[in-house]
Amino acid sequence: MATKLWEKNFEMTREIEHFTVGRDRELDLYLAKYDVLGSMAHITMLESIGLLTKDELTALLAALRTIYQEAEEGRFVIEDGVEDVHSQVELMLTKNLGEMGKKIHSGRSRNDQVLVDLKLFTRDALQQVVEEVKALFDRLVARSEELKDVLMPGYTHLQVAMPSSFGLWFGAHAESLCDDMLLLQAAYRTANRNPLGSAAGYGSSFPLNRQLTTDLLGFESMAYNAVYAQMGRGKTERNVAFALASVAGTLSKLAYDACLFNSQNFGFITLPKECTTGSSIMPHKKNPDVFELIRAKANKLQALPQQVTLIMNNLPTGYFRDLQIIKEVFLPAFDELTDCLQMAAYIVEKMEVNRQILDNPMYDPIFSVEEVNRLAASGVPFRDAYKQVGMEIERGTFKPDRHIHHTHEGSIGNLCNDRIIALMDSLIAEFHFDRVERALKKLKGQ
Repeated sequence: MATKLWEKNFEMTREIEHFTVGRDRELDLYLAKYDVLGSMAHITMLESIGLLTKDELTALLAALRTIYQEAEEGRFVIEDGVEDVHSQVELMLTKNLGEMGKKIHSGRSRNDQVLVDLKLFTRDALQQVVEEVKALFDRLVARSEELKDVLMPGYTHLQVAMPSSFGLWFGAHAESLCDDMLLLQAAYRTANRNPLGSAAGYGSSFPLNRQLTTDLLGFESMAYNAVYAQMGRGKTERNVAFALASVAGTLSKLAYDACLFNSQNFGFITLPKECTTGSSIMPHKKNPDVFELIRAKANKLQALPQQVTLIMNNLPTGYFRDLQIIKEVFLPAFDELTDCLQMAAYIVEKMEVNRQILDNPMYDPIFSVEEVNRLAASGVPFRDAYKQVGMEIERGTFKPDRHIHHTHEGSIGNLCNDRIIALMDSLIAEFHFDRVERALKKLKGQ
């Protein structure tokens, strides 16, 4: 069994080790390349304050870049008996470079190591989510523009209400993603603060240069107070989880609409055949399984903030092992959300719409408000016009005028998609992903 970084003159029993390590070895594979990046920044700082020589730094950086490449290519493995990713990286350096490999831990704790790993992972994972949200947004806006003149019923209380359009329907989900993007931006900025150098939560007697590691890792700022840097664990994940849940909420509503509109009772849309499944006994079935799974996964993701909150909610100041469990629900959530976003974007682009929905006379009452407004515009008091049209509907004599003339901002005839696109573009520009990319390229020697 490998020696633990913290081990002294006694050995933990296997049962206790199994329970306390839990799924850390598995989940730490998410963090491997970020642990290496944190170590590269840390040792560069250690050399700058005289705790490593230039030759030692050169050798350690070269070895760490090799390990980083292994992690990038999926070849990084945490060996049996090795407790976590931090121990594995240090073990690999020690095997390769001898005693020099043990020097990388000066001035830090596994507490701030995992903090910086999680921040770097989250920052990177959020960028991927942003890119997938933008891809879905682009498809929704494109379909909105393509189908802006195709009318469909609008509903309140699941009752036929007023004329809508596919332009409005697709565009509404697109604009919803803009608000989600604002929350993603706040989550990203929360994650983009450097905790490295807080050590076990109370700083270090070494003269650490925390601004240097902040710059090397491309963070927007540092988490200044060492105690708060540790308190931020769990809080960051909770705030990010709320942003992910917001995106998931938009996906869930889109998926529910699509399942409903795809049913024979509605017949508003037809999903691509390759996105449906059949029945084992009913040969006519084409089930919207992909959207049903998107809906279920998205609803599961909307529970993530509560899961994180309940794990970390009643902890006092300082580090506690409870926080380890957050990784189990938090780290895999990004993959699940990006999968849903990709599937939704694919189906939105491929789905077909029914262009003649309102030809069915059952939808005639949908034009009642148009007639009330026409009468009111001609001078009839609104309440009198409302009663007149209502009586015509009751008598079965209502003859709708199907000409729709909506011109105000955000209506059928004026979708404002150009403004929605500009809003999304401005939000994405404020992430400043390029700053992070430049800093990490330099750190990796690229």
